[in-house]
Amino acid sequence: MSAATGRRVALVHDWLNQMGGAERVLLELSRLYPGAPIYTSIYDPAAMDSEFLDKDIRTSLMQVMPAVFEQHRRYLPVYAATFARWWIRDADVIVSNASGFCRWVPTDLSTTHVCYCLTPPRYLWDTRRYLAAERDFPSTLDPLVRLGLDGLRRLDRFMADRTDHFIAISQAVADRIRDCYGRGSTVIHPPVRVEDFAPAPPTEIGDHLLLVSRLAPYKRIDLAIRACNRLRMPLRIVGSGRAEADLKAIAGPTIQFAGRIGEQRLRHELSRCRAVLFPGEEDFGLVPIEAQASGRPVLAFAGGGALETITAGETGEFFEQPTTGALIAALQEFDAGSYDPAVLVENAQGYSHRRFAKQFTQFIDEVADRARARGPS
Repeated sequence: MSAATGRRVALVHDWLNQMGGAERVLLELSRLYPGAPIYTSIYDPAAMDSEFLDKDIRTSLMQVMPAVFEQHRRYLPVYAATFARWWIRDADVIVSNASGFCRWVPTDLSTTHVCYCLTPPRYLWDTRRYLAAERDFPSTLDPLVRLGLDGLRRLDRFMADRTDHFIAISQAVADRIRDCYGRGSTVIHPPVRVEDFAPAPPTEIGDHLLLVSRLAPYKRIDLAIRACNRLRMPLRIVGSGRAEADLKAIAGPTIQFAGRIGEQRLRHELSRCRAVLFPGEEDFGLVPIEAQASGRPVLAFAGGGALETITAGETGEFFEQPTTGALIAALQEFDAGSYDPAVLVENAQGYSHRRFAKQFTQFIDEVADRARARGPS
C-alpha cells in the first residue's frame, strides 16, 4: 500500500531466478511501494539479491515444475497461460515490470494497470534474431518454435489493449511499443543510485577494460572477447549466466572472468578500469550510467538506449556495426584519458533514483486519481 495515498499497489514481474537490470528496477519499485506484494511466476532465493528475502513474494504453480529455475525459457507457453489466468483482485493499481508475459494479468474495472515496459518480448517481436542467438531450442525444432511464437505474438498484441497505460524505459522502447502494439507511452528512464558511485584517484586507474553484464548470448559479449583477443587488450568480465562456458571457450589469455560480485566490489571495479565496454543493443542499460557516475567513459554499440545516455566525445564513443572488426577499429582510436570525469558524473546525475521516484509516483498518482474520478466504465 502507498503510505501517502492509502492506495493498494501490487507489483508483477516475469520471473525471479536471476539478477539483472530488470530485477534491480523491481527492487526500486518495491522501495517506492514497500507494502506492495510481488507476484511472479517463479522465485529462486539463492539466485537473487538478499533484499528480496524481506519482500512479500507470491509465486504461481510454476514454482514446483521440474528444472524451471535452470530452464525457464522452455516453459514460455506455460508462462503465458499462467499470467493470463492470474487474477489480482486486492489492488487499486497494478504495476507490471514487464519484458514478457506478466503484463497479461487480467484486471477488473476498478483496477488501473500500468505497465513499466522494459521491452516488448524479444522472442515474440524479434524472433529471427532471438532464435539465432539462443541455444535453448534445437535448430530442427525452429519451424515448430516459430509457429508457436507466431500465435503468442498475436495474443500479445491483443493483450496490449487490456493494459491501461504504458511507461517505456527509453525512447527506443517507446518506439517499439508503438510499432508492436500501436500504443503511445510515457518515457521514464530507470533509476540508478548514482550517489553510490564515485571516481577513483587517477593513480588508481588501471589499463584494463571492464564489461559488466549477465552472460547471455544477445548481450554480444563475444564481440568484446574476440576484439580484445585480437588486440591483446586486458578485459575483465563481471557477471554470470548461461553463456559463460561458451564465452570462456573463446577467451584468450588477456580475458579474465570475475563472476558475480557484490555491489561494493562492483563500485570499486567500475571506478578503476580504463573504460567500460557495452557491446550489445540494450533497451536502456544501467551499466553505462554507473560507469559515468564512476568517472569512466563507455565504448558502446550504437543502438538502443545507449544512444540516449552516452554523448559521443563527451561521455564515451560508439561503434556502428555489431561486428568484431568495427569494435577493433573503435578500440584502436579510443582514448579513455581524454574524458573529463566531472562531465561524466554530471551526466549520470540525470538518471538518479530520486528523479525516478518523483516522476514515477507522480504518473501513478495522476492516472489512478483520474480513474477513481471517472469510476468503473
